[in-house]
Amino acid sequence: MPTSGSTGLPNSPGIISVAIGQWSVAAAPTVLRTLLGSCVGVVLYDRAAKLGGLAHVVLPSARGGVDHPGKYADTAIPSMIADFEQWLRGNSRVRLTAKLVGGANMLPMQSVANASVSMNIGQRNQEAIEQILAELRIPILARDVGGTAGRHLTLDTTTGIVTIKVPGGANYEI
Repeated sequence: MPTSGSTGLPNSPGIISVAIGQWSVAAAPTVLRTLLGSCVGVVLYDRAAKLGGLAHVVLPSARGGVDHPGKYADTAIPSMIADFEQWLRGNSRVRLTAKLVGGANMLPMQSVANASVSMNIGQRNQEAIEQILAELRIPILARDVGGTAGRHLTLDTTTGIVTIKVPGGANYEI
């Protein structure tokens, strides 16, 4: 049975759509999916247990707030790991691997006081997530981040394969 940070919305048997600012952890044969723009999809996977998780991270830091833990990198990742630990009775971190998807620069350059300033939230999300995963010693096996296009992400918890579709483009796997 899937667990989630008040997140996963079952669309059909075995498929969970993870909403913006939410996360979900589920065992095989469940499929987790989401649509990303500047948000970053953090996929955690335990190959031995065939257990996968997906967090749809909106912003890098909660800055002490805990109202919506799935929204922020610094609260979503620890919350998702806690769900893994519940499934695996505390023996998860040594087997977790990560994949990152999204983080597109969806906003054009902004002009502020005659200076161009990028509001690249996607890049800031990616940097925060990578730092958190490094501190937790969770290796990142693959990344598909940046650019200017959104992405559909699908995680197959049976295989750990992440399938990506860029609207108007082909499907590919990481």
